[in-house]
Amino acid sequence: MKFVSKCVKEFDDHKTTKPHQLPIYATSSFVFESIDEGIDIFKGTKKGHSYSRYANPTIDTVGAKIASLECQDLDTEGYAIMTSSGMSAISTLAMGLLKSGDKILTQGNLYGGTTELFNKVISTFGIESIFTDLQQYDQVEQHLKDNPSIKLIYLETPANPTMACVDIKKIADIAKRNNVISVIDNTFCTPYLQRPLTLGIDFVIHSTTKYLNGHGNGIAGIIVGTNKELYHPVWQAMKLIGTNCNPFDAWLINNGIKTLALRMDKHSSNSMALAEYLENHDRISKVNHLGLTSHPDHAIALQQMSDWGGMMSFEIDGSVADGIQFMNKLQFCTLAPTLGDVDTLVLHPASSSHLNIPRELRIANDITDGMIRISVGIEDISDIVGDVEQALKF
Repeated sequence: MKFVSKCVKEFDDHKTTKPHQLPIYATSSFVFESIDEGIDIFKGTKKGHSYSRYANPTIDTVGAKIASLECQDLDTEGYAIMTSSGMSAISTLAMGLLKSGDKILTQGNLYGGTTELFNKVISTFGIESIFTDLQQYDQVEQHLKDNPSIKLIYLETPANPTMACVDIKKIADIAKRNNVISVIDNTFCTPYLQRPLTLGIDFVIHSTTKYLNGHGNGIAGIIVGTNKELYHPVWQAMKLIGTNCNPFDAWLINNGIKTLALRMDKHSSNSMALAEYLENHDRISKVNHLGLTSHPDHAIALQQMSDWGGMMSFEIDGSVADGIQFMNKLQFCTLAPTLGDVDTLVLHPASSSHLNIPRELRIANDITDGMIRISVGIEDISDIVGDVEQALKF
């Protein structure tokens, strides 16, 4: 082989023993031993990788790990599709399972980006979203009976940012009785705290950017299910739309998951301590934390979550300006439009995540002008409480 050709060609992999850490397969394509092997892989008669938009060993390994965690209490094998973000997980699933004329039944107190996705993007494909109170279970069933075009129920529990909970098993049972697909965003809890597939839900989605990664250094999403027939059209949508995850972000998630249980325990204990402090503060009119018996959904959370998680919100009795003033006074906590990192992250929904949601819809779903959402980190709790305490002095 000539010098120039040697520069261009890949040499044989000199790996002799198994690597201790998952490698990053940073390759766009894979080499076939023969054209016959390539044909078999493309036909699906032989398992193998061909192109990283379809599948990649790093991504597949991490997806299988998360699916195994979600299916921890099941005898059934789970299937995972990793995507480029949590939002692409939602849109890929919708595009894979729904067609023009179909409808989604969902709740009004969703993450603002999800509401916008349904109303501004998914709707342009002729897929309408119906917003209702998913805690009114008889009403949910009536919606399905009255409108056979509803093909999918989409829920968040706990909801972002009110922490409202829906009884997962009740919704799953209603969906099954009416032959409707059920989907839940499990980002807040992770499979460490809540496993919806064990309660009968068809698909779980995550923004793995958040707690599964845990370190704020990558963006990705995942769809996990157990029904192979439903899995294939969603995988096909991912492949053809091109919403695939990339190997580096998958590798970062794999590293984050190694400390998931330790982190979630600390997130949970810290958020509980902060909630108890705020519940007795004279500037705070309401604290939304599922560990507090004052939260209307405390009992629901108790039956389907193993701990409270790191998410909470509270209401300063005031205006949007008061919420912004509190935010600007924070010194230790971080102002960032995300959640699930190891450090404490604070967001004002009315001026950020729900800025583009009509105010009347926002208020109707208890997302007030003075609401503050906190993703409580794993720092020393005294530093977190001290910063919130001084920021409330205005």
